[in-house]
Amino acid sequence: MKKADIPAFLTAISAANPDPKTELAYETPFQLLVAVVMSAQTTDVAVNKVTPALFQAAPGPAEMAALGAEGIGPYIKSIGLWQSKAKNVAALSAQLLARHEGEVPEGREALEALPGVGRKTANVVLNEIFGHPTMAVDTHIFRLGNRTGIAPGATPRAVEEALLKRIPRAMLKPAHLWLILHGRYLCKARGPACWRCPGAPWCTYPDKSPAP
Repeated sequence: MKKADIPAFLTAISAANPDPKTELAYETPFQLLVAVVMSAQTTDVAVNKVTPALFQAAPGPAEMAALGAEGIGPYIKSIGLWQSKAKNVAALSAQLLARHEGEVPEGREALEALPGVGRKTANVVLNEIFGHPTMAVDTHIFRLGNRTGIAPGATPRAVEEALLKRIPRAMLKPAHLWLILHGRYLCKARGPACWRCPGAPWCTYPDKSPAP
């Protein structure tokens, strides 16, 4: 995709959702951080089924650290990798209390130092909570980066860096969710709905699917 076409592509796919929000349910920055950690290799829908009861029992890091991994586990057994996630959530809660007075830090380095928090999770928190123009490259964005030609790359980091360079800065913050939601509901891994994609005129995917 030509760099000059990217604003038009993003404007087109964002028309139905100009102010997108994450589909993870949360009320505080801490709860979003926990939800994102739990969403690794798990759908947002699955995470949203377990977090209400967990957050009622442990709404903040102090309560979560008090629960510990053994107390967190029963709440999240239905999601993938629940045992390691329970350990990470307990540990990151304790670390927030010990190092950050129970608050979610705004710095990338401090976020990535938390147990279970990698670059993608940090990018989501920085974007959603603090308004930073970050790009968390999940499977959807990685696929779109390559399929549409907006930012081809062999690795998630390569796609992230290309998107940061090619997307106009004013569009970067919402573009993160525009691309995720577009990949989740239209430009799906199997059977992309190209015939009803508003961004199709600018997309360079050569095998666009026809209307059924």
